[in-house]
Amino acid sequence: MAPSLSFEAAIYRSAGSGSSGGRNSIACSSRLETHRVSSTRRRALCCALDITRDNVATAAVATATAFPRIDHVEQQRLGILPFLENKRILITGATGFLGKVLVEKILRAQPKVSKIYLLVHADSHEKARQRLEKDILESRLFELIREEYGADYRQFMLEKLVAIPGSVEKNDLGLEKHTKEQLLSQLDVVVNSAATTKFFERYDVALAVNTKGPLNLLEFAKKCSRLQLFLHVSTAYSNGLRQGRILEKPLASMSNGIAPPLDVWKEIDSVRNIKATSEELKELGMQRAQLHGWQDTYVFTKAMGETLVTQSRGDVPVVILRPSVVEGTSAQPFGGWIQGTRMMDPMLLAYGLGHLTGFYADPDCVLDVIPADMVVNSLLAAMSVHAGRPGLSVYHVGSSTVNPLTFRELAVCTEEYFQSNPVLDENGNPVERRMTFYDNKLAFSVHKFLCYSLPIHVARLSGSRKLQNSAKRTAILAERLDQLVETYSAYTFYKGRFDITNTKTLYEQMLPEEKEGFGFDIGSIRWNEYITNVHLPGLRKNNRSTFNTKFRLITMKESIQGLFAV
Repeated sequence: MAPSLSFEAAIYRSAGSGSSGGRNSIACSSRLETHRVSSTRRRALCCALDITRDNVATAAVATATAFPRIDHVEQQRLGILPFLENKRILITGATGFLGKVLVEKILRAQPKVSKIYLLVHADSHEKARQRLEKDILESRLFELIREEYGADYRQFMLEKLVAIPGSVEKNDLGLEKHTKEQLLSQLDVVVNSAATTKFFERYDVALAVNTKGPLNLLEFAKKCSRLQLFLHVSTAYSNGLRQGRILEKPLASMSNGIAPPLDVWKEIDSVRNIKATSEELKELGMQRAQLHGWQDTYVFTKAMGETLVTQSRGDVPVVILRPSVVEGTSAQPFGGWIQGTRMMDPMLLAYGLGHLTGFYADPDCVLDVIPADMVVNSLLAAMSVHAGRPGLSVYHVGSSTVNPLTFRELAVCTEEYFQSNPVLDENGNPVERRMTFYDNKLAFSVHKFLCYSLPIHVARLSGSRKLQNSAKRTAILAERLDQLVETYSAYTFYKGRFDITNTKTLYEQMLPEEKEGFGFDIGSIRWNEYITNVHLPGLRKNNRSTFNTKFRLITMKESIQGLFAV
C-alpha cells in the first residue's frame, strides 16, 4: 500500500531529460576515435555555459556581495600547519571515504594536533574503539604514518584519535553527560562529513542523516565555549538541476526556480510518522526530489541540510564546502587510494569487464570530478582562513568550469588503460570491449534489445543448458544496466557548471610552501594521466575480486554460434 500523504501529486521524472529526438547515437570506441581533447576544445568547453561574458562579471560581483570574501585576509592567517597545532577537532563521518582522507592528512602533516575526536555510529565506547581499530588503524591509507612511527604507530594514533560513540541523528549527538561536557569545553573546530550517499536511499533515513544531522551538529557546536569554526561538507549537486554557471552562494531556501519553495520543517514532520515499507519510502524520496527540481534523494536531502545550517547558524563562523564527484586520491598520501566505488566507478568497472557495451549519455556532457586529496587540502585551507572570523562562506571544489572532463574523453582514457592492462576471460583471452553512448532514448532501446533481449531469447529457445545459464547472467546484467541508467541519467545530461571563484582565490592566497603540501590547483589535473595511471589502477586494486570473476557478458554473436553448435 502506498504511503498516504498530502504531498503534491505531480512528480517530475528524469527519464525523459536529455532526449534529443532525431540525433544519432555517438560511438566512442577508441578503435575508431583515440584523439585527445585539444586545448582549444577544452577552452571551448569552459566557455560553453548558458551565460555571456558580461553575465560572468555580474555573477562575480553577485558572489562577492553575497557573503564574506577572503581577499583581504591577513597573510599570516593562511598558515595551515600553525593553525592545526594544538587544536582539538571533532569530525563526523571519519570512517567514510573523505573523512578518512582528512584524518590521515591532519595526522601526517601536523602530528602536533592535540586531539581528533571521531564521532562513530556505535552504542558503546568499546564498539567505537573497535571501529577505530578496524576502519582507521588497519587501513592501508595510513601506510606512510605507519612507516614513519614503526613500532610506535599504534601508540601515536591512539594518543591523537579518540572514538566517541554517538550519532548525528540525535540531539546532543546522543553523547554521555561526561563526554558531552568534555567536548563542549575543549573543541576548536567541528567538521561534518557524515552522510548517507545512496542516491536511492529511504527518505526517512536520508532526512535524518543528511538534513537533520547537520542541524543537530550545529546546535551542539553553538554550545562549545571555544569554538572557532563549523565546517559542513555538502555536495556541489545540492544546487539541483540548475543550468549554466552556478555561483558559490548559500542556499537560503529550498527553491531553484523549478517548483515552489519547500518548507523543510514541514517536510521533515510529514515524513516522521509515515507508515510505509522500505521500498515505498525509497520511491517517495525520489518523487519528492524530482518534483522540486533535484536529481535524487541524496542531493535533495543534502540541500535541505545546507538550508537549515544557513538559516540557523547564528553567530557561528560557518564554511560550507561543496565538492563535486569525489574520486580516488591523485597524489597524497599516494595516488589511487579509494574506498569502495564512487559515482563513475560502476560504469568503468562494468566496461572493463565487458559487461557494458552502451550507455544512455551525452558524450559531450561534462562529468565534474575531483580527487579526494584536493578536496581535503581545500578544506584545511578554508579551515585555517575562516576560523574565528564571523560569517558564512561557500566553496565549490570541482573541475567543470576550469578543467572539464567529458564522457567522451573518459571513454577514450578508459579504453587506453584496458588495452594496456586487459581483463582476461575464463580462457585467458582479453575480454572484448566496446562502448557506444546514445543521447537518444529510442536508439538506446534498440541497443538494449540487440545486445541483451535478443541474445536472451535466442539462448532460451536453443535448449542448451549452457546457453540458458548464460542467458540468466545476461538478464542480470540487463537489469544492472537499467539500474545504472535510472541512477545516473540526471548526471549524464547535466547542464550545470560549478563556479570556483572563491576556491581559486583561496588557493592563490596560500603560502608558496603550502601549495606544495596542500595543493588543489584544479586546472593542473591531467585527466588522461590521472585516469589511466592513477585512478583505474587504484580502482582495480581495490576491486580485485570483481576483476577475477569469470562472470562475463555473452554477445549476440556468441549466442547464435552456440545455437548452431548444439
